Amino acid sequence: MVPKLYMAPIRGFTDTVYRNIFSKHFDGFDIAVAPFISTQMGKRIKSSQHKALLPENNTGMPVIPQILSKDPDGFVILAKHLFDMGYESINWNLGCPFPKVARKGRGSGMLPFPDIIESFLEKTLSAIPNTLSIKTRLGYNNENEIFLIIPIFNRYPLEEIIIHPRTGIQMYEGTPDLDTFEKCLLQSAHPVVYNGDITDLDTFRTLSGRFENINRWMIGRGALTNPFLPATIKNDEDIFPNKIERMKRFHDALFHEYRQILNGPSHLLQRMKSFWKYFVLSFENSRKNQKKIQKTTSVEQYEEIVARFFETGNLKLND
Repeated sequence: MVPKLYMAPIRGFTDTVYRNIFSKHFDGFDIAVAPFISTQMGKRIKSSQHKALLPENNTGMPVIPQILSKDPDGFVILAKHLFDMGYESINWNLGCPFPKVARKGRGSGMLPFPDIIESFLEKTLSAIPNTLSIKTRLGYNNENEIFLIIPIFNRYPLEEIIIHPRTGIQMYEGTPDLDTFEKCLLQSAHPVVYNGDITDLDTFRTLSGRFENINRWMIGRGALTNPFLPATIKNDEDIFPNKIERMKRFHDALFHEYRQILNGPSHLLQRMKSFWKYFVLSFENSRKNQKKIQKTTSVEQYEEIVARFFETGNLKLND
């Protein structure tokens, strides 16, 4: 059974630029869920978000837009706008763990309130032309909150449920709760996508061996660190030569494109340094060079340090 692989929505990373360039340099992902856009008190989509989601700007792989909202009316307006743009499927974010979001009762902050979730679905599903999937966690405060929510999900015609088996307050700490996830599989009437800590082929093999009925998998930070991972999983082996050169070409393409669209060198450096927090994890003995990259203060200095890094760095991955 060939797995269907989803690129996870990671705000500040997996934007339109990243997705398009990734698809030119690497294989493996079948579809991407875009980082969330939020409802603005019933207003239509922001012009920058509209441009980012235009189908002609997303040619690399199929994309599912994601909406973060606790406002049913605003959600419906935004969903209809996305449908008019050509998006027949959308995703509702019930999983974002960040406190600024959760404290406002959005994302995973809505999970302790199943009645609100049910009311939201009741008001929106009959009013939107799109099919709806949901990305969620096991709960916000504890992992048992999901068991009050799955019966609600089961009563509605949802496309699929993407489950990250952590709670909101965990953020990304600890390990995924696979036992609770397994119980969710038994209770869900909808197809389930597994999301969480797929960092290498061995981990995927272990998970797919345990959850044999799952054919849909979402990969986030694992692919930011190792962009060869999705194709490695698809092929069930790591057979890619010249990895450092391919990583360099990928980096250079990202750098070039962001240089064209970001406002000034400081924004460019900030964006590229954030990627290196993940890229560097694929290299051996890289802490010293990572510090050098993070300390760069000009674009020219950054380019020099990174070029030297690619010349001297050794991948942990087989090359």
